Amino acid sequence: MTEGTDRRISPEELRSHQWYGTDGLRSFSHRARTRQLGYLPEEHLGKPVVAILNTWSDINPCHVHLRDRAQAVKRGVWQAGGFPLEFPVSTLSETFQKPTPMLYRNMLAMETEELLRSYPVDGAVLLGGCDKSTPALLMGAASVDLPTVFVPAGPMLPGHWRNEVLGSGTDMWKYWDDKRAGLIGDCEMGELENGLARSPGHCMTMGTASTLTAAAEALGVTVPGASSIPAVDSGHDRMAAQSGLRIVELVWQQLTLSKILTADAYEDAVATVLALGGSTNAVIHLIAMAGRSGVKLTLDDFDRIARTVPVLADLRPGGRYLMEDFHFAGGLPGFLSRLTDVLHLDRPTVAHPTMREQIQGALVHNTDVIRERADPLAEEGGVAVLRGNLCPDGAVIKHIAAEPHLLRHTGPAVVFDDYQEMQRTINDPALALTADHVLVLRNAGPKGGPGMPEYGMLPIPDYLLKQGVRDMVRISDARMSGTSYGACVLHIAPESFVGGPLALVRTGDLVTLDVEARLLHLDVTDEELEVRRAAWTPPPARYGRGYGALYQDQITQADTGCDFTFLARPGEVPDPYAG
Repeated sequence: MTEGTDRRISPEELRSHQWYGTDGLRSFSHRARTRQLGYLPEEHLGKPVVAILNTWSDINPCHVHLRDRAQAVKRGVWQAGGFPLEFPVSTLSETFQKPTPMLYRNMLAMETEELLRSYPVDGAVLLGGCDKSTPALLMGAASVDLPTVFVPAGPMLPGHWRNEVLGSGTDMWKYWDDKRAGLIGDCEMGELENGLARSPGHCMTMGTASTLTAAAEALGVTVPGASSIPAVDSGHDRMAAQSGLRIVELVWQQLTLSKILTADAYEDAVATVLALGGSTNAVIHLIAMAGRSGVKLTLDDFDRIARTVPVLADLRPGGRYLMEDFHFAGGLPGFLSRLTDVLHLDRPTVAHPTMREQIQGALVHNTDVIRERADPLAEEGGVAVLRGNLCPDGAVIKHIAAEPHLLRHTGPAVVFDDYQEMQRTINDPALALTADHVLVLRNAGPKGGPGMPEYGMLPIPDYLLKQGVRDMVRISDARMSGTSYGACVLHIAPESFVGGPLALVRTGDLVTLDVEARLLHLDVTDEELEVRRAAWTPPPARYGRGYGALYQDQITQADTGCDFTFLARPGEVPDPYAG
């Protein structure tokens, strides 16, 4: 690794020197209290103080190993001559937190920002990986702009069942539908329950977690290859220690996040996500992250870049393989070596002066997993941005995970006003649903959900599953798990809860999806829509107090990243240290 810039700051220029290094009473107090913690003066004075923000908890299986990884980061920091301090921060457990951890992404971002700003730290190492934790940590850190390294939690081991390799999330949806169709029973489901998730770590498919950690590596905020190392591999421990070593050098160089998270870096992250066939959730998160970095990233940028990159990763849910296969096939460095013509290779990363040097010499060892450019999984990036009278501010679809015959489809809508109604009635034969119907779910967006839950993969009725139907066109203002699949149109903006056109759809209206034309259209005249709009009544607010009230007051729509307006806007924040 390079030593970076020529100029290195002196110990007196460290941010933490304001707390520890002066002759005043407050510095005396800070030093005395540090002695109270059991530290000697020579252990921390004049050394970079590194905050290790750890999202570990007992109820987050994706992060349950991060308690140990924090020790490896500390080891690296100590060996590099720094002073590590671990901070517990909110854990966003995708599995257990309701109504959705997306409701709390911005809370973790606020916590990250204010901890880094208010304490005597010179740099940060961020430990996360489960879906919302990666963008939350990086959004908060970007707003403070300290030297920062991200440590991804890593994917879990592949699942196994009856000699079949399982992908968490993706195969859960698949076999749950098989159970509803009567193809398997409780015995098989009990075995699947034991075999689906075999170790700590996030989902080992190219779901939201792997998509966002890959985006973090593409942005340049991890050490090379970090995003695909299996969580329980000894290489993951070494990567954490390497990150601890590296952050100390970044502090001396003052290589802050704003020098890494540039417009070019975000374009490369988008290209990476699209070429991986990654999760649609990355669209919302990258737009929000870019906003915190002062970079304007829009849905149109995703659609523009999608037309320039093929899908080269044959990973579930859009392909066949899992993240461990991807790691040993070359990981992200090998993958990016196939995209050099569309990347900005002369930008810096936390590990090298340029991305060019970071991926120099990277190889692909398995061309079934990481395809050749001449043999892509799909000719264009895996996410398409739709427009039309149903989504004037945009919607998205992961079209590579849908049945091809549905990518141009017109059918009558069947409307569900909320998720609970849909659950109660979806299997009612009186609805007389066919494979041609378009399932419509509303009031599931940022405000309506609340928190924009992952309701977008609406269930197919049991009686259609038993007929062999495995996909239908489904549209909503919700999100969808990155491990899910199907012809699901998501993130419709503006959402129905605030009066977007989705609020005006009626059962029986014809809806047209045309992915090639990037169109989502409701076959209702403008005049009729205006009549319906005049009769529409806004629903009552979801929250009367607390964090939820702050959320509903400040949350933006999906097309602008679902950040809080008071956090997304530009503005100066004074240095909190007052002498």
